[in-house]
Amino acid sequence: MGSPRPYLIRALIDWIVDNDWTPHLLIAADAEGVAVPRDHVKDDRIVLNVSARAVRGFVCSDEAMSFDSRFGGRAFHVVVPLEAVLAVYARESGAGLAFQGSNVAGSFPSPGPGTDTGPGPVGDTTHPDRPGGARGKPKLTLVD
Repeated sequence: MGSPRPYLIRALIDWIVDNDWTPHLLIAADAEGVAVPRDHVKDDRIVLNVSARAVRGFVCSDEAMSFDSRFGGRAFHVVVPLEAVLAVYARESGAGLAFQGSNVAGSFPSPGPGTDTGPGPVGDTTHPDRPGGARGKPKLTLVD
């Protein structure tokens, strides 16, 4: 039997988009086969915004995902083997899943200010539906 990871990743992205949220992926940037702009990597991890507004040519197969996007105004072709995906979550609500062994249960990096709309730590760090825009601590659920 094959891994459920590709199905879970695709389903979570679809669910996040269907709820008008922004899908983000936490990626182990040091994993074999990962092609991301290294100047946006922090602590061997990178957060990617994979919304339709942020990427072009998004493809998610059973082994990897790839797309084109801009980082700091520069075009980049991103390739991420699905085993390098540590978590999938919605930027606005924090709802999502962390994969077992990812060491991110209960938290993930929030988007950083001052970046463009492409993948990476993007957008503001406030939550529009919480008093004062506070994001609060998101909850992730570990899956096998």
